[in-house]
Amino acid sequence: MKIIKVKNIEKFAAKILPNPSQKNKSVVKSILKDVEKNGDIAVRKYEKKFSRANISSLRLSQSEIKNAYSKISKTELNALHLAKNRLEKTEFGIKSVLKNKIINNDGIKITKTFVPIQSVGCYIPGGLAKYPSSVIMSVIPAKVAGVNRIVVVSPPGPDGKIDPLTVTAAKICGADEIYKTGGVQSIAALSYGTKSIPKVDKIVGPGGAFVTAAKFMISDHTGIDMLAGPTELGIIADNSANPKYVALDLISQAEHSNDTFCYLITNSEKLAKSVNKIIAESMSKIQRKNFVEYSLKNNGFIGICQTKSDMIKLTNILAPEHLQIMTKNPESLSRKITTSGLILLGNDTPSSASDYILGSNHILPTNGFGKIRGSLSVLDFVKINTQVTISKLSLSKTSKYLDILTRNEGLPNHFEAIKGRLN
Repeated sequence: MKIIKVKNIEKFAAKILPNPSQKNKSVVKSILKDVEKNGDIAVRKYEKKFSRANISSLRLSQSEIKNAYSKISKTELNALHLAKNRLEKTEFGIKSVLKNKIINNDGIKITKTFVPIQSVGCYIPGGLAKYPSSVIMSVIPAKVAGVNRIVVVSPPGPDGKIDPLTVTAAKICGADEIYKTGGVQSIAALSYGTKSIPKVDKIVGPGGAFVTAAKFMISDHTGIDMLAGPTELGIIADNSANPKYVALDLISQAEHSNDTFCYLITNSEKLAKSVNKIIAESMSKIQRKNFVEYSLKNNGFIGICQTKSDMIKLTNILAPEHLQIMTKNPESLSRKITTSGLILLGNDTPSSASDYILGSNHILPTNGFGKIRGSLSVLDFVKINTQVTISKLSLSKTSKYLDILTRNEGLPNHFEAIKGRLN
């Protein structure tokens, strides 16, 4: 990884942040248009092109689901249930706070209720790796929220089958439909609808650069959760941190794909050099070396700041998806971080563990969106309904103010609709 001494925080951040590929956008746009126009035919065509799979029926049958169950071990099933149960507990905790509310004020009654979205599509990556954990992270919050129709899409292998653990996770979490399609074509199908895949109201889930671009492009008429991917990991560490742990954590997230954005921010030159040395020495021993090496070399960096204040400022500008704080007093420092998707405190809370069974959600905002939102949760699957009732007496008492405001906005017929009820 490149080691850089950071002097001007703003200039450095502007230079180091990844720039989205414009080439991706033109490719994504063409696939979206094709699926919108040609439906299932286009979806199958792109599965043949990208997954090398000949798909006759896009939807998984009950026999295929049953077959997936038969291929996983009891220990694997137990692991899925543990992750499911821990996240469920977290999501029910959030839901318990969402209490319906009635506000009475001067003859006006406003009722606020939380109602579930009717249908959602959960995108589960599956090309470069398998992600049954992402099934849990997307389906469970939707199920807890009470979503009526939960759809899972995931790319098949060349044999036309989805990873058995992914299929099993979808069923035990409560997915209603599972489809053998991934990439941009699956986002298009969920958004526009095809003969086999009815459209949904909202699409959630992480993905690579193409899927993220596709979600952005269809967001003008289909809801999305966030731009979630490619993976980002920022680590803030001082001289108290174990350099081996820091190196292992950077490697763990960099193995996702070539376009991950993983970095260390420190005020210790000694730590910076130690971490870099351990990473270099590890390259000959690790699996998925091609992804790790490419990503850390081309996208990653180790930034040496002069002060802790500079470390905090740089982190808040970069707004990492995952942020690990490995310092002497991580809680104190974390209170000053406002933009990360998820904060993990201390030497023994690696982001890789949070990806699975800590009860937190690993679907997190990337591309700077941590500045405005946090992880996927039950909140993404509910909307607030508002009902308003006003008595005629209260309407009459406020009519002179309504007259002033409507005249000032140049909308006289607004007041006529009120006046007509009072005469």
